[in-house]
Amino acid sequence: MKKLILALVLLLCATSFAFADTIVLRDGRTIRGTVLGFMNGRFVVRVDAGTSTYPTSTTESPATRNRPNEGEIQYFRPNEIDRIEIDGRSLDEARFETKTVQVTLDPNWIDSGVDVRRGERVQVSATGVISVGRSRITPDGLRSSDSTSPLPTAPEGELIGAIGDDPRAPVLELGSRREFTSDRDGRLYLTANRGSYTDARGSFEVQIRRERDLSATDTGNVIGRQGRIRSRNRQPGVPGPVQGPRERIVAVQGTSRSADTGIDVRAGDQIVFSASGTIVAGQRAGTVTPEGGRSSGLGSIVGTRPVPTAGVGALIGYIRTLDGQNSQPFFIGTQLTYTVPVDGRLFLAVNDDNYSDNSGSFSVTIRY
Repeated sequence: MKKLILALVLLLCATSFAFADTIVLRDGRTIRGTVLGFMNGRFVVRVDAGTSTYPTSTTESPATRNRPNEGEIQYFRPNEIDRIEIDGRSLDEARFETKTVQVTLDPNWIDSGVDVRRGERVQVSATGVISVGRSRITPDGLRSSDSTSPLPTAPEGELIGAIGDDPRAPVLELGSRREFTSDRDGRLYLTANRGSYTDARGSFEVQIRRERDLSATDTGNVIGRQGRIRSRNRQPGVPGPVQGPRERIVAVQGTSRSADTGIDVRAGDQIVFSASGTIVAGQRAGTVTPEGGRSSGLGSIVGTRPVPTAGVGALIGYIRTLDGQNSQPFFIGTQLTYTVPVDGRLFLAVNDDNYSDNSGSFSVTIRY
């Protein structure tokens, strides 16, 4: 028995030497060993004795000073690691986690079980076929469109997604391959872009790859979290948040170039603005209402303000689309009923080209 155990130990040592990984930590240390896996939010590493290097600084954290000796199993959080190399190749997968979901064409969107964070990069790839009558639909959809589908302008049957169960949330075209940056926190839902689902057979196999939360102190893992399956209805305006008009009051400072209202809008939505208050729009314009002051100076000549035709200091708005682009800014003033031209997030601002000497704020009531 002792000989067998010794043989196994020698085999493990030989394997570690042959397949040694390099873990470069953010505190300057380089660890040589074998990455055994990822467990409870930490990388599990068997460290090779005598192969690690340390910086000359003595300002080590208590966690670092108390680590086990070399040759033993050590655990590292993702936010401690700068990079991991295996045989000289960067292990990008160390920063990502992946889940595979079967997406059928059902009355409700399919809950992917993946929660994403605003600003997080998400990669989606899909294969498979959904059969509808004699048509075979791939994740890229058909050449035709469907006016009754969740996204009438996109190809019929194309793989689409949405973040959150709010029916007003923008719909994302995903197709067979897409990378996007999430514009909000929420659960990712998936479906095929088709109005009718009663005659559909088959499914798409969708792989979702997202960055790990490196800022988390422990797991930061929100992919595949256990819990109840959530639902998102395919019909617009059906369950999610309370339906009907909502209202929000936003303060827009005189120095504001970009005030996030926190309101996500879709093309065709109607918004009613009413604004009050005054700001000081610089020494030349002085105190102005949301209608703005008389245009003067260089800004009125060369059109350097966001809305050249509106008065200096006026209340204006714009939509930031899903790809991070800003729509053409529009004048709001004290009262406006506005029809949204594109999907995105609503922002408010002050119409000026020099905000350094502004002060005060507008109070804006938004009904949407």
